[in-house]
Amino acid sequence: MSSAALENLKPEVDAFAEKLSAVQKEVGRVVVGQQYMVERLLLALIADGHILLEGLPGLAKTTAVKTLAGVVKTDFSRISFTPDLLPADVIGTEIYRPNTGEFNVKKGPIFTNLLLADEINRAPAKVQSALLEAMQERQVTLGDQTYALDRPFLVLATQNPVEQEGTYPLPEAQVDRFMLKLKIGYPSRDEEREIMKRAASPLKEPLEVVLSPEDILEARSLADQIYMDPKVENYIVDLVFATREPGLHKLQEIEPFIEVGASPRATINLNRAARVQALMSGRAYVTPQDIKTIAPDILRHRLILTYEAEARGFDQDDIVTKILSTVDVP
Repeated sequence: MSSAALENLKPEVDAFAEKLSAVQKEVGRVVVGQQYMVERLLLALIADGHILLEGLPGLAKTTAVKTLAGVVKTDFSRISFTPDLLPADVIGTEIYRPNTGEFNVKKGPIFTNLLLADEINRAPAKVQSALLEAMQERQVTLGDQTYALDRPFLVLATQNPVEQEGTYPLPEAQVDRFMLKLKIGYPSRDEEREIMKRAASPLKEPLEVVLSPEDILEARSLADQIYMDPKVENYIVDLVFATREPGLHKLQEIEPFIEVGASPRATINLNRAARVQALMSGRAYVTPQDIKTIAPDILRHRLILTYEAEARGFDQDDIVTKILSTVDVP
């Protein structure tokens, strides 16, 4: 891309970066702290990806998604996953009407823009598979008819890291379909005090609508135009290959700890997410820092570690941090 083309793109990028900043500010009127989570929700929404969120209950996950849906003028649904849930409870079903002799389609809660799949690992594998297939294909088949899901469409699936009893862990192949995996912690002391105050006097003024679904689709088109230098493209590939062949990237010490490296989906998602990260930062080009910022969220759930890594106390974040600090930056 020429410097003139970059200059022409810059005003559009600046205008949209301002809108995204306004979205975060408006969500912040309701959600205290959790700026990282809100930023990643916006990033995934524009990058057309989905999020797997690991965090304890009561950390504003539902509030954040619901508030974001109001600010970007989209529909919101929530499904609480339980062991007795059926695929039809998620995607919908056909109902027979004896009086007419016909089947009527009853669409499930998946037909929305923002879907909160709460405690996804509490549902049986066939329910998880139904949701994840719909996420991948962006469509649902009921009977002999196929229905496209609404656009934009974002799934925020949560799982509790503490409670393991009565859960069905997501298979690695299914987890790989999520663009990002976030880890959310407790708020700071000051944030906790602010949460206490706001709970006593809830917001009375309605939220201001800052973006529309059309704006989100327009932002996707704009993100595709963000310039990425071939050296930065190679950096993405180097990071992913370092998870598969650590020894070739001066990472011999972590080679015994990685059983399976990141799939090509990691490369695709790093490319898409880095462009959106640049857009959100008000730049018409991608920098290596954009890659470093979003790499942990894209790579952590795509690495399968050996028993030796667990025995030595290493987790996926430790491995990703080591890779990011060792692979040469262009």
